[in-house]
Amino acid sequence: MIYITNYDSPIGKLLLAERAGALVGLWIEGQKYFPGDWKEEVAEKPDSAILQRTAEWLERYFRGEKPSASELKLAPEGSEFRRAVWKLLCEIPYGVVTTYREIAGKIAAARGLKSMSAQAVGGAVSHNPVSIIIPCHRVVGTDGGLTGYAGGLDRKVKLLTLEGVDMEKLLH
Repeated sequence: MIYITNYDSPIGKLLLAERAGALVGLWIEGQKYFPGDWKEEVAEKPDSAILQRTAEWLERYFRGEKPSASELKLAPEGSEFRRAVWKLLCEIPYGVVTTYREIAGKIAAARGLKSMSAQAVGGAVSHNPVSIIIPCHRVVGTDGGLTGYAGGLDRKVKLLTLEGVDMEKLLH
């Protein structure tokens, strides 16, 4: 059973989803890879403990505080590779950006490989099912420029601006 609720944020309506007391999804309405047909029963449950904690986390985040992904029980579903990438995303500090290439290098090193495809990392980043909390918006192109964001580049800019990232360097 998946329980869901909606959250109205400064960047639009968010859909929060949990299963067995863990957050499995946070999507921005209209984003690429927004969940469509669920494979199991879904019910509204705004009083779910994890969904309430997630809403509180988001309130703090949008006030400019720096909550950590580790404060919430997360259970994003994906391949072992994607989960490894998402784990690395959680290590990117608030207000800091990294590149797909840097993440690919960390994945390669962890797996004892000479290199790893930055494009493969990009695919994993774009399929992140827990937007904002698993901060895929903090990943930029190898040249340091803004690149795609499943929630839209305008929202990526808003999130990075909220975090105090120097957008002059990224908007070239």
